[in-house]
Amino acid sequence: MTEIEGKQKKIQEMQDHLHTVISNSSKLQSFLAVHQIEQQVHQWQRYVEDLESDGRAKEFDIKMKQSDEIEIILSKLESLETLGEVMVVKTNIDLNRDTSVRRKAQVESREQSNINNMTMNIETKIDLNMNKISDMICLMDERVIVVEWDGKVNLLTSNGKLVKQFPISGYAVSVTQINQNTIAITYPDKKAIKIFNMDNETVTKVITLDKACFGLSFSNNSLVVGLKSDEIRMLDLEGNTLKSIEVQSKSTLFHFVYCNDRVIYSDCVGNAVNCVDGSGNKIWQYKQDLSGPWGLCTDTYGNIIVVDCNSGRIIVISKDGQNSKVLISKEEGLKNPKCVSLKPNESSGYICYEHGKYLAKFNLSSG
Repeated sequence: MTEIEGKQKKIQEMQDHLHTVISNSSKLQSFLAVHQIEQQVHQWQRYVEDLESDGRAKEFDIKMKQSDEIEIILSKLESLETLGEVMVVKTNIDLNRDTSVRRKAQVESREQSNINNMTMNIETKIDLNMNKISDMICLMDERVIVVEWDGKVNLLTSNGKLVKQFPISGYAVSVTQINQNTIAITYPDKKAIKIFNMDNETVTKVITLDKACFGLSFSNNSLVVGLKSDEIRMLDLEGNTLKSIEVQSKSTLFHFVYCNDRVIYSDCVGNAVNCVDGSGNKIWQYKQDLSGPWGLCTDTYGNIIVVDCNSGRIIVISKDGQNSKVLISKEEGLKNPKCVSLKPNESSGYICYEHGKYLAKFNLSSG
């Protein structure tokens, strides 16, 4: 009906227009205008014929008969005082998020890359002018933290420029990142791990242990800490022990990775890189031509990149421990490298020198 009323309004407008044209226009203008109106009238005529043929002009009477059952239901509803209760139950879900970025395999690939095709290129060397270095990590936002043996914890830009020294007292040794704003640091002399908020620069928690603690990592919402030379312990963020793995090392457990219930750790004095399972059983040991292996990390395939400190080399060991390749030799300009860290989910990172003079930025290629 609305459609028909609209058409009627258009016809009335045409009539008014016709009277205007006839009274105010020349004969030629009147002829042209009338011819145009005749065409529109013809269109409206066809429209009316279509209405008659397709039934749009017919009148419909819609009736609804109410069922007797509806009356019975309505009468029962009137006597009800309540329709029942709505209960909301909240259940905590463990998302099992892995936010580790410290010396761990980021993504295990089913295909093992051919380490013979791997190359490492030193892009630039950045002056640090720091004291002796104990640890270094690349943060999630690509900034860098360097820990000095005298306890200073330094924050650097992604280009290696010093931003600040965090105001944390004590002799720090190792550092790992828990989330975007939080890091954890070991203090062997205090047998403690300090959890530190980088935004407001405050220590939010201190976890006290029964042994001196050195190397530190974060995996599957758990802290993984090296205790002296014979134990790697997993803790929750409250400091409760989740798992203890006994290991054999001739040197203090400074550097290791924990992934897929395996621990890979460097033994500087024993000149070895060892891989053990979650019970401490040896999976493999690599000792070929090593001289003071120190810092290590893993690439996305699980291959282990090792700093061989005394020889001044960077070596990659296949994740099964069977093969190796020298990526950077001493002749290429490295002297006493100490730590290595890849940027999260990237093939570039940094090598830090033992005496804190330089930070070398590198790119890693799988060929």
